[in-house]
Amino acid sequence: MRTVAKPTDRAAYVQADRRTVAVLGAGGLMGEAIAANLARAGVDVVGWNRSNAKADPLTAVGARVVGTPAEAACGAHIVITMLADTDAVVSAMDGTTGALAGMTRGSIWLQMSTIGEAGTATCAALADHHGVSFVDAPVLGSREPAEQRQLVVLASGPDRVRDHVQPIFDVLGERTVWLGDAGAGSRLKLALNAWVLTVVEACAEIVALAEACELAPQLIFDALEGGNLDLPYLRIKGMTMIERQFEPAFRLSLAAKDAALVLEAAKTRGLDLPLLNVINERLAQGAREHPDLDVSATFLTITRPASLANR
Repeated sequence: MRTVAKPTDRAAYVQADRRTVAVLGAGGLMGEAIAANLARAGVDVVGWNRSNAKADPLTAVGARVVGTPAEAACGAHIVITMLADTDAVVSAMDGTTGALAGMTRGSIWLQMSTIGEAGTATCAALADHHGVSFVDAPVLGSREPAEQRQLVVLASGPDRVRDHVQPIFDVLGERTVWLGDAGAGSRLKLALNAWVLTVVEACAEIVALAEACELAPQLIFDALEGGNLDLPYLRIKGMTMIERQFEPAFRLSLAAKDAALVLEAAKTRGLDLPLLNVINERLAQGAREHPDLDVSATFLTITRPASLANR
């Protein structure tokens, strides 16, 4: 494992590589931030989104928005996918209008979506079939870190392309962790997502318990402040629950998808993870009811009226 810190001078990126980068999923919470940050850094960015109207604001920062993934990829040295799941990624890359139809041999596919092991293997095979270099590079972070260029990139792929893609990662994140062959990045992302989802569900339950005990839940964070048990992410999600403000930074539907990917990885290895099984069930329930709210809205599955809970 090798960690690469972000250089302090971002202008070094602009001088190093002005080639075109295509961003597929440029209208999503993460994809829009990625495309905008690259464009602001002086990169020639071409964006595509299934609903192109969502990507139109990128034109204000100098990006171009086009109608198909193939059109976005035509002439691009690097194609980034930041989409919801494996089906969305494969659909955007494969077929006559897919990005692979517009890419040339030797170009690079940065797959930055969270799609798990099987999805990553499918994409790697597609890339190999088309003679395209494949880098598996999911990220740690949600909308705000993406907007502020504070993502942690979990990169894995061939050594020969690292120098080509590192400047991209330097624009998008505060550091890059290189992990070896493609697929290692996605495996580490699964382990980290297990931690993230556990923190969120635990936070929902302790806030609900404090309220049920007729305590102001803010007292939890007052008691933890400055100690070994204090945790910034717990505070962030706890405040959204206390204030009932669930504007999405990480959609509950995507969190449920990620929880299922974690359990899939555990199952293939014969692991029994009872805590994560329960968390998966709770997130799946929340995603059915509040798919487009933030993951912290799992809290609502605990606090809804009993009459609704029993339906």
